[in-house]
Amino acid sequence: MKKSWWKLACIALLLYTVIGGFLLPVPRLNILNETIRNLHFHVPMWFAMVIVLGASCFYSILYLKNGKENNDFKAVESANMGIIFGVFGLITGAIWAKFTWGEWWSNDPKQNAAAIGMFIYLAYFILRGSLEDENQKARISAVYNIFAFSALIPLLFILPRLTDSLHPGNGGNPGFNAYDLDSNLRLVFYPAVLGWTLLGVWIIELRYRLRKISKQIED
Repeated sequence: MKKSWWKLACIALLLYTVIGGFLLPVPRLNILNETIRNLHFHVPMWFAMVIVLGASCFYSILYLKNGKENNDFKAVESANMGIIFGVFGLITGAIWAKFTWGEWWSNDPKQNAAAIGMFIYLAYFILRGSLEDENQKARISAVYNIFAFSALIPLLFILPRLTDSLHPGNGGNPGFNAYDLDSNLRLVFYPAVLGWTLLGVWIIELRYRLRKISKQIED
């Protein structure tokens, strides 16, 4: 039980996120109205995605440093989880865009940059699948993984700020902090970020253990 406290915390935080995200009062903002509740799902998933993809990059660096197979396993499973968060981030973002901007996909710079980032990571898995030698697969994909994360950060956080964007905090638009004077959003937003991140870590741990068992069976 002592080792599972963070899993119980994950469940509690996500229950709070879902219940609070739909039922707690939110600021009444122009255009956004009730759709602002999506902030507790869409944005925290992107935060969780960046965190687990950062972990994936870290484990790839460790693999290149010490060559331990376990680090490659952790890198690929973290990347898998990051892609899942990214896909859900795109889906929730498209739903939000439909009800606020009038289109599922409006070619907003941040939407396009996020999609490009996902394609870069999909190429990571295509690369792994195209190589048969396990050591070569791990080394080359580790190098590519570092490149992918290095490209993702400017795509999401730098380039959209250099041009016009509909996203808050980009292209001259004020962020939510400029609107949310009563901080109601923060009551759910920060627990949501932690909850989604812990869920990602939980799934990564399970898939990592499964990959290790599969490897032992093959050997």
